[in-house]
Amino acid sequence: MDLAKQIAIYNKINHYGRTNGMELQVQAPGEVTYTMTVREEHLSSPNTCHGGVVAGLMDAALGAAALTLAMPAGELVSTVEFKMNYLLPVYLHDVLVARGWVEHTGKTLVVTSATIACHNRDNAVVARALGTFNRYPASKRDFEGLAG
Repeated sequence: MDLAKQIAIYNKINHYGRTNGMELQVQAPGEVTYTMTVREEHLSSPNTCHGGVVAGLMDAALGAAALTLAMPAGELVSTVEFKMNYLLPVYLHDVLVARGWVEHTGKTLVVTSATIACHNRDNAVVARALGTFNRYPASKRDFEGLAG
């Protein structure tokens, strides 16, 4: 099964991404873009997005970059850790574009980087991160459709 079909399966089961209005695009194996628009339910104070929402988008971009390399091998990934810098505040109706890419892949660990930019504010970078992900066989989870 090709990567595009595997990502379609992932998008179908990714309730978190759908609930938060996140849209995944794969540019190439190891390189992804996730977009979302900040909605009222994402706010922690008037007009300001909660940092956890930004962290959730960041984790998704970092992990999806790793996932695009793991899935063709019949593997999934889980977050081991990530470090994030918040650079600018995020506001209601901001269109966030998270770009994630793989820095290094090993036998069991994948290191990824990502930035989140605000499309409607001249693509100002609002956050940067570095993450580490564990690769493991998809057979360890109830995840259909990776084999073959």
